[in-house]
Amino acid sequence: MLSIQDALEAVEGRWKLLILFSLSEKPKRFKQISREVNGITDKTLSKELKSLEANQLIRRDVHSTFPPTVEYTITPHGQSLEKVLDELHFWGLLHRKKIIGK
Repeated sequence: MLSIQDALEAVEGRWKLLILFSLSEKPKRFKQISREVNGITDKTLSKELKSLEANQLIRRDVHSTFPPTVEYTITPHGQSLEKVLDELHFWGLLHRKKIIGK
């Protein structure tokens, strides 16, 4: 039970898995993630990114440009959730089809 509790604590909430799914393609800037994750506020996105970074699932890279640019990248530890994300994605497609018919 403790292992499942730890896992759920790291990815709990409505947004974390969606953010990780967004970053699974390539590194992105804050506004890119915000546009892809429909409905999330900037305040919530900022909070969730900090939590994902604290759990070492993503990395925040500040580039020395003017003005400074910040990119978020999924870490190898975050990439280890790839199978979970894929399975949730495919299950969600089947669930949507069964319940909504689309």
